[in-house]
Amino acid sequence: MAALLPVPQPEQVASTPSRFLAVCGVLAVVPGMIHVFAPDGGAGVIAGLDLARDGGRTIGLFAWAGATQIAWGSMMLAVALRYRALVPLVLALLLLERSLHALNFWVTKPGTHHPPESYAVLIALPVIALFLALALRHRG
Repeated sequence: MAALLPVPQPEQVASTPSRFLAVCGVLAVVPGMIHVFAPDGGAGVIAGLDLARDGGRTIGLFAWAGATQIAWGSMMLAVALRYRALVPLVLALLLLERSLHALNFWVTKPGTHHPPESYAVLIALPVIALFLALALRHRG
């Protein structure tokens, strides 16, 4: 595993952007665990989706997304806590991911139902952009 990781930088002081990234990591892992381990993956209980028709497929998709959230959130936590030189890169990727989510939720595939995440992403975008700007300023 050590061969996969850059040299840790524990001497680099935690910055506000790295702390924010740690929070984002937790906010990815926790829902990911709900999607993977809850019986309905949160599809019915949280997102309010009707699982009467093809519910197994929907629950499976939620579990797939949850697995991705757990991996992505774990990586964010590792960068925030141990590999802080990568914070700006990860915040930029997070901004890209959330922008694509917003684009899909509201423009290209809006649908008639909006789960809580579709609203949260609208708040998250400017906040992530702010912390990315702080991280870049802190670096420069």
